[in-house]
Amino acid sequence: MGKDHASAWNDFWADNVESDGGGCLPAGWQGIDAVQQSAWVEFAKGLPQKARLLDIATGDGRVLGWIAENRGDLKLTGCDLAQELPAPPTKAKIHTSVAMEDLPFRDDFFSAAVSQFGFEYGDTEKAAREIARVVEPGGAIAFMTHRADGPILAHNLARREQIAWVVEEQDLFAIAKRSLALRGTGIAIFPPKIASAPLEGAQRFGARSAAWEISEAIRQTLMMGQRDLPANVARTLDTIALKAKNELGRIASLEAACNTTKDEIAFLAACTAGGLQQVSSTPLREGPDAAPFADFRVFRHAD
Repeated sequence: MGKDHASAWNDFWADNVESDGGGCLPAGWQGIDAVQQSAWVEFAKGLPQKARLLDIATGDGRVLGWIAENRGDLKLTGCDLAQELPAPPTKAKIHTSVAMEDLPFRDDFFSAAVSQFGFEYGDTEKAAREIARVVEPGGAIAFMTHRADGPILAHNLARREQIAWVVEEQDLFAIAKRSLALRGTGIAIFPPKIASAPLEGAQRFGARSAAWEISEAIRQTLMMGQRDLPANVARTLDTIALKAKNELGRIASLEAACNTTKDEIAFLAACTAGGLQQVSSTPLREGPDAAPFADFRVFRHAD
């Protein structure tokens, strides 16, 4: 994962330490969430008693939470590149600022390793080698990986288009900043383009789209800041702009991760070179007629 992409995810988790963040999943996709949970609960059933399990790129720890609810005997550890994360499940140990390509654990320490939408964000061969090192021979290893043809990437690419409409096509942040600069000259005209942008964004992309959400945040910031110091309003606009930039960074990293798994031959070759051999891959769907949103992959140590 590139430095900018890693920074975007780090900022995301820092902003969501008190919330149930879904990463690249939109709020309300309970169907996908339920399928994910079911896959991990089923996987956990086959683990030995009191096994040590490592969750790589643990994020908000939801996988550890699901497993803990069904296997309270397991010794759970999570690690993530982010510096700050939401509170982990009870009894789980979390290590922050950890790259999956350089795990701070001794050889053969874990009985199992898992990763949900995490492994494919790293350097595949290097991460596979580290996982093969810290998981004992014969240990259970499973990754839930993104698909380039799935609804998660499609949703996020649509978000990117909506953000670009606000930032590039409509240039709303620049217009807002120019309006603040004019206050010093005694001209206080509310920009018509900013006043109309939320409705236009909703009509073009949807009532709860990023186009509506960000343009409405800009409009409200200017509206409520009419009696505030321009510098204070500018700082709020900068915060909104940074959040939009970070979301674009997360979407770019998601797209890169999807491209990694899209090239199945190269992906599996890198896994094998790193010491992991894929045993099975099962497409996961929200419903029988839905397009797969992920693949559930089981690995073993390569011979």
